[in-house]
Amino acid sequence: MDFGRVITAMVTPFDDNQQVDWNKTEGLIEYLITQQMSDSLVISGTTGEASTLTDDEKIKLYQFAVKQAAGRCKIIAGSGSNDTAHSIHLTIQAEKAGVDGLLLVAPYYNRPSQEGLYLHFKAIADSTTLPIMLYNVPKRTSVTISAETTIRLSQLSNVVATKEASGDLELITNILRGTSADFRVYSGDDEMTLPILSIGGYGVVSVASHVVGKQLHKMINAFFEGRVLEAAQHHQQLLPIIKGLFICSNPVPIKYALQLHGMDVGSVRLPLSAITDEEKIVVNSFFKK
Repeated sequence: MDFGRVITAMVTPFDDNQQVDWNKTEGLIEYLITQQMSDSLVISGTTGEASTLTDDEKIKLYQFAVKQAAGRCKIIAGSGSNDTAHSIHLTIQAEKAGVDGLLLVAPYYNRPSQEGLYLHFKAIADSTTLPIMLYNVPKRTSVTISAETTIRLSQLSNVVATKEASGDLELITNILRGTSADFRVYSGDDEMTLPILSIGGYGVVSVASHVVGKQLHKMINAFFEGRVLEAAQHHQQLLPIIKGLFICSNPVPIKYALQLHGMDVGSVRLPLSAITDEEKIVVNSFFKK
């Protein structure tokens, strides 16, 4: 399964009552495919505010995205949680919905051992035939999937990739050195995309690609076509924008940036709060004409 180079971790559009807005969701999927060149979409991931979506909302989002994308890009379901049985339930429902793959976050809050992490992911992998991307994001989960555990998991037939948001280039290098050539490592931090590509990474699971997807493609294509200095220039131009899109908790700034691009996706659900006027000034400086 090739998920492509630029995967967008899609926001979940809400209406004024903080309910999923299906018309806005349809428009956003079209925009990401046709205007921002997303190769795949992650549905109900961190950026999609998965922690405040109900199971019913998640399953409907999987189904809706599959139908709307209609094969034009891959749909990856965020079906992981900190409860193995719950993750298996969502995984089974995601497979029934026809998604192309799964993104499984490391269990948060529980702080399992490396053996616990391995057994958690293995149990989910055993419940499905879908290809799996692991998601290592210690700053949100308080646990790190070690390189050794990732390598061990990569030996399962349907664990095909990892989204690395650890920011640890040594850990990522060890993963790349210890896994097969067809195991793909994606940057889970927009700002780390080019550095991770430079040590053997494959692409990015991106937030910024909602609004700079074409630019990310240009940077990645330049790198893989051997135009490394050009890729570095793209990275240098994108970095201030990326930093601005994380001026406060994700996905608050990116939802506002989408509004500036003519894509009203509503605000965020509590406990996240709306972007402040001061934060708007930062985002405006990159996008508002």
